[in-house]
Amino acid sequence: MSGISILLVDDHPVVREGYRRLLEQRGRFSVSAEAEDVAQAYLAYKKHTPDVVIMDLTLLGGASGLEALRRIREWDKNARVLVFSMHQGAAYALKAFDAGASGYITKSSPPDELIRAVEIVARGGRAMSEDIAQALAADRLGGGSSGIGDLSARETEILRMLATGLSSETIAELLNLSHKTVRNHHYAIKAKIGAANDAHLVWLAISAGIVPPSQIEQGP
Repeated sequence: MSGISILLVDDHPVVREGYRRLLEQRGRFSVSAEAEDVAQAYLAYKKHTPDVVIMDLTLLGGASGLEALRRIREWDKNARVLVFSMHQGAAYALKAFDAGASGYITKSSPPDELIRAVEIVARGGRAMSEDIAQALAADRLGGGSSGIGDLSARETEILRMLATGLSSETIAELLNLSHKTVRNHHYAIKAKIGAANDAHLVWLAISAGIVPPSQIEQGP
């Protein structure tokens, strides 16, 4: 395969440097740009139009890689995005694919699995790591665990942000939405997943793997 240009999106500079070295030592990969938040990722993609975007889901600034993925795919429906994340649950993987991801690999995967996934995605294929394939299979066989599966990618992103303690005003600003729109999404999400109140909403988000307990804002 000829050279593959890559945009690396991750909020840790040291991690990005490790990925860059791993990829570029293979010879056929070149990292054309890096980004640490949604806005940088979107602008870098428009400027460089790489063959593949390697996208983490946890980014600086509150909005996640799902939002970056949505914006990039909105601008270029043919964009090839490989999610490379710590999230191992089926819920996030399903939402990433719904938002247009071409692949989903967890950070616990061996380095060669990332390399293989990049090559598959660059060819126009779909890739996923073994643990994600097993999680998706278990989710399908179990019929899904909650109404989380009925949420859109945008609703899932708002659910994640609400569960981590962000206010409706902050979410509206980060996602370029009106406060009223965010509040409407909030009510719709609670109805779809059967949350009786916001505390229940947070518990359901944790149970579905949308947000780890360590990211929940603790009260005084």
